[in-house]
Amino acid sequence: MKNLSRPKFEKIVPNFGSSFSYRIYNQSQQNKNHTFWHYHPELELVYVNGGSGKRQIGSHISYYRKGDLILIGSDLPHCGFTDSLSGHECETVIQIKPDFLGNSFFEIPEMKNIKVLMENSRMGIVFHGEEKRKIGKAIEDLNTKSSFEKLTGLLKIFHWLSEAENYTILNAQGFILEAELQDNNRINVIFNFVKEEFHRPIPLEEIAGLSNMTVPSFCRYFKKITGKTFIQFVNEYRLVHATKLLHEKQMSILDICFDSGFNNFSHFNKQFKKFTGKSPSYYRNELKYSVY
Repeated sequence: MKNLSRPKFEKIVPNFGSSFSYRIYNQSQQNKNHTFWHYHPELELVYVNGGSGKRQIGSHISYYRKGDLILIGSDLPHCGFTDSLSGHECETVIQIKPDFLGNSFFEIPEMKNIKVLMENSRMGIVFHGEEKRKIGKAIEDLNTKSSFEKLTGLLKIFHWLSEAENYTILNAQGFILEAELQDNNRINVIFNFVKEEFHRPIPLEEIAGLSNMTVPSFCRYFKKITGKTFIQFVNEYRLVHATKLLHEKQMSILDICFDSGFNNFSHFNKQFKKFTGKSPSYYRNELKYSVY
């Protein structure tokens, strides 16, 4: 049986002379945290300028195109946004402690909407459309500002985020964010295992054994924590991988089916259409006419 490491706790070090971390990554300077499942007490605001990739936030798994703007709450486990970024210009990551301006700052009336935003971020929030592009540009523009201007600019960005109308809550029906540390570690070991092993069949007996549970106990536990069955979670991970391959690789759909962990082509087609509303071939043909 394979030994798995615990989820990585990431220690965030603010920029010199600042109360929060502001980092820019590009093709020459990659974000190493993409490759593992991790968590931290800081909120994380990420803007990926263009391109495409996978995102896993809590028990939510999806594939994004045309860039990404996402807010991840304190201690919400996430696995960086893809195993390789395709077509992106740069990625900007801001990480701040919830009390970085003091314990009571966000209790004042003027901060009411931002406080609600921060509470909702515990489920993960992804922003869309023109709001994503406007706020994303403001995030990138902070790079040339002084420390004080970065702070005031960040507050303005959080104000815009709190007023945004075009967004999606990622874990609205699932992930129990208040889970005990033991649960957090256990579920993250499971997620790490799926991330590494989704290409092959994963028997319930195997994953239950890794969790030191019987199969019925594991199934109840996983559904309680994530809001999904384990089979549903694994299939979603495989389908998101398949959409990534359809977008980024010149592979046959049959090869994509097997590379994504499905061993039955008919079942793959049926699950893909159920997940995306489109057949794999229609999904790929539609990409040819997408305007970026």
